[in-house]
Amino acid sequence: MKILVTGGAGFIGSNVVDAYIKAGHEVVIVDNLYSGKWENITPDAKFYLMDIRADEFMKVLEREKPDVINHHAAQISVPASVEDPRFDTDVNVKGFVNILECARTAGTKKIIFISSGGAIYGEATEYPTSEDYPPQPLSPYAIAKSVSEDYLAFYNHQYGMDYTVLRYANVYGPRQVPHGEAGVVAIFMDRLINRQPCTLYHFEDQPDGMVRDYVFVGDIVKANLRALEAGSGKAFNIGTGVETRTRRLFDEIFKAVSSRVDIPAELAEPASRTARGGDLTQSCLKIERAARELGWKPETDLDKGLEKTLEWRLSR
Repeated sequence: MKILVTGGAGFIGSNVVDAYIKAGHEVVIVDNLYSGKWENITPDAKFYLMDIRADEFMKVLEREKPDVINHHAAQISVPASVEDPRFDTDVNVKGFVNILECARTAGTKKIIFISSGGAIYGEATEYPTSEDYPPQPLSPYAIAKSVSEDYLAFYNHQYGMDYTVLRYANVYGPRQVPHGEAGVVAIFMDRLINRQPCTLYHFEDQPDGMVRDYVFVGDIVKANLRALEAGSGKAFNIGTGVETRTRRLFDEIFKAVSSRVDIPAELAEPASRTARGGDLTQSCLKIERAARELGWKPETDLDKGLEKTLEWRLSR
């Protein structure tokens, strides 16, 4: 089938593009390169340098007539959304509505929407958190994801447009940039490789940092493959169900990097700083629905995923 991937030059989107092409699909990328990179774009995909908010997006759909739109393009930073909610809304809500309107007019059959299990549930009282828990977003970024899911339900009800929502946990891996919900992995690795000190953000009662569910991008890619044919009209948590506190993440990364790079011993102790606006104390996802209905489960544990990520960053 023909698949249009918005944000296909970005960290996750480019990995998804590569997997779709390897599986035999025809892929079109739309990306404005705001956070995506030229070097992530495969020559095996057709590329349009374009913002998802542009009127010209309709012309792309008319020309390409994709069967599926996989929507990865986004303003990806929770702290940035707190600092500038208008920009976040403009990209993550208005941009998405532009895609939906164009897709409706062009007759696109399905939308795969990338949401956020790492932010949309807020400080959930059900923990680990399932898809049945009502979204309680605590940042503009998370609000935009929740509202976008509501728009999908409307377009499905009103126009019969099919969709699948993938609510990612904190994704890390090759091509990651130091922004977004799991940017801390890239930040810690890059700073330690360059022999620079790291900073650990935390709440007063959690000196070892916040709890997150870290999922490797290679596993995320497989969920996007499954979503092409399954998951109609539903949302799925895509994570590991494993809690990892930031301090433990740092220690694992320090151990991995120091086995390859000569790092001063004093860098083993990160600086401490109060949590930023929009940060959650804990986030961990239940993933049984994805296993049951998508036939998907994570296959890469944190140690192996960090090793693969470090290999990539050292080879750059």
